[in-house]
Amino acid sequence: MITASWICLLLPLAGAIAITLLGTAIPRRTAGFIATASVAGAFVAAVYSFVVMLSRDGADRAQASTAWSWLTAGSLDFGLTIYVDQLAVYMMLIVAGVGALIVGYSIGYMDKVDEERRFFAYMSFFVFSMLLLVEGGNLLMLLAAWGLVGLSSYLLIGFEHERPAAIAAAKKAFIVNALGDATFALALFLLVQKTGTLDYQAVFADAPSLSSTTATLVALGLLGGAVAKSAQLPLHTWLPDAMEGPTPVSALIHAATMVVAGVYLVFRCAPIFEAAPDVQDTAAVLGGVTLVVAGLIALVQTDIKRVIAYSTMSQIGYMFLAVGIGAYATSMFHLLTHAFFKALLFLAAGILIHALAGEQDMRNMGGLRRLMPFTYLAFLVGSLALVGVPPFSGFFSKDPILANALAAGDLGYVLFALAAIGAFLTGLYTFRMVFMTFGGEPSEEVRSRYHPHGGKEGPPSMTLVVGTLAVLAAIAGFLQFVPYWTPVDDFLDPVAEPLVDPTGTMEALASLTAVGLGLAGLLVAWGIYGAKKRSAPRSWRVLQHKLYFDELYDAVFYRPAVATSKALYAVVEGPVIGGSLAGVSGGTTRLANHVRSLQTGAVRTYALALAAGVAVLALVFIGVR
Repeated sequence: MITASWICLLLPLAGAIAITLLGTAIPRRTAGFIATASVAGAFVAAVYSFVVMLSRDGADRAQASTAWSWLTAGSLDFGLTIYVDQLAVYMMLIVAGVGALIVGYSIGYMDKVDEERRFFAYMSFFVFSMLLLVEGGNLLMLLAAWGLVGLSSYLLIGFEHERPAAIAAAKKAFIVNALGDATFALALFLLVQKTGTLDYQAVFADAPSLSSTTATLVALGLLGGAVAKSAQLPLHTWLPDAMEGPTPVSALIHAATMVVAGVYLVFRCAPIFEAAPDVQDTAAVLGGVTLVVAGLIALVQTDIKRVIAYSTMSQIGYMFLAVGIGAYATSMFHLLTHAFFKALLFLAAGILIHALAGEQDMRNMGGLRRLMPFTYLAFLVGSLALVGVPPFSGFFSKDPILANALAAGDLGYVLFALAAIGAFLTGLYTFRMVFMTFGGEPSEEVRSRYHPHGGKEGPPSMTLVVGTLAVLAAIAGFLQFVPYWTPVDDFLDPVAEPLVDPTGTMEALASLTAVGLGLAGLLVAWGIYGAKKRSAPRSWRVLQHKLYFDELYDAVFYRPAVATSKALYAVVEGPVIGGSLAGVSGGTTRLANHVRSLQTGAVRTYALALAAGVAVLALVFIGVR
């Protein structure tokens, strides 16, 4: 199992290195095949690790392996270690499996794009970074992988570096994530001081004995990293702008990899968060507020990818709510189904964008149901799964989160209300998107821009992947049929025991509420955008401006930083540093000019200078005596 886990980790890295070294020696499409094969090979290795793990019992399921010690500091010794347990294998399957589908889809989507080889090298490196994050054997390895995921996402979001918007989005994502990285690193410094180790098992064993203050500070630092990476309030502003990257990048980052890293972190470090219950409650509240705020903002977006991006932010909010109340396996099951239906929505949207020559504004769409029936059907499956309509996968994964909220006490009732509001908003913004895109008659923009690939809706590499994801989004919910069959819970519960246990009544009430409100949102969207063919009501300006978070950060952080830098330049850097350099260079130039004036070229002048020098030396020696 350990060998297969190493293979799973290193194959995508090998693919990235091979594409980089071969460069222009290989055709562009060959780079795509290399990247796809390397990530698909990683998935095969993950499946093998999963099968071997199932054949073992108890503690034998978790294994660690160290390649070498890569950092030693005093009594601390950190190795290049992987730690493979149920949670790691579960995430390996999702990251490598969905990643392989998305990279394979990219072969058609990125065909004939400039620097296609660089794109696939970045994609393979991103998958490697994410696998390192979930397989890393200690908290320092996790932090290193955390940074690599941020770096690779920066490269992918800014792939089209000739566009200023893409570069600005990449920098924004990198800076916001760096803030979370900093709080994460500070938490590890405090852990080293208090426990003397960053090994998972040792730290988790010591967590109950940490003082309340220490546990709270460490948990807050870890939560900062999780909130930034998973785009939860208030560090969420980078996520919608990340849509400037190519559509496969959006799917990879938003479906099953980068944005779920924060959920994984809270689950992995559950003993630390359980030692700081106030911080764990904070994670749940942040998730609940985020899922409502993101749903509201999604209602007024016109870019189809941004609607799906805010949907991602909202669904990650559900996962944060679940891990915050201790429903760990429930959160991870929603992570799995979300990977399928959200990748499906992004990649189906990619087929639309591909066929419409890059058009992403839903106001310029309409009538695509008749022109693109396969894409419509796939998008509809993803939308129904997102809303949680039975029997699609979202029904089986999202409803239990509401049930667990009911079982979480007084705070749980508030969280349940937020989750219920989110269910209504999900139905509304999702089917607003469906009706605006596929309903009605084709617009003039559609008629002029629609150019299918060879008479088909998309290349086979794209349609095959979308079809596969549509099937998975439709049936994946049956992997967990609460309360009768719970293999996901049974597999993951040994890693972190759940803190809540909803009753059958709670589960029934949660399902009725979530499904009812989701369908209500769907009907409202149909009434506004479907049956009556009317335009939407005037949008709230505050939602159009995304609650003014960007403007707030611009006023509080960006503008003061720019003003401070200009003032320091005028007062310090210009006159002191710049002035001193100018003075030194000017003085050197003047001295050189004076010395140069002495170089007359006359031999008698040089003889006189030589004699004068000898005389001076003679006087010095006489004076010394």
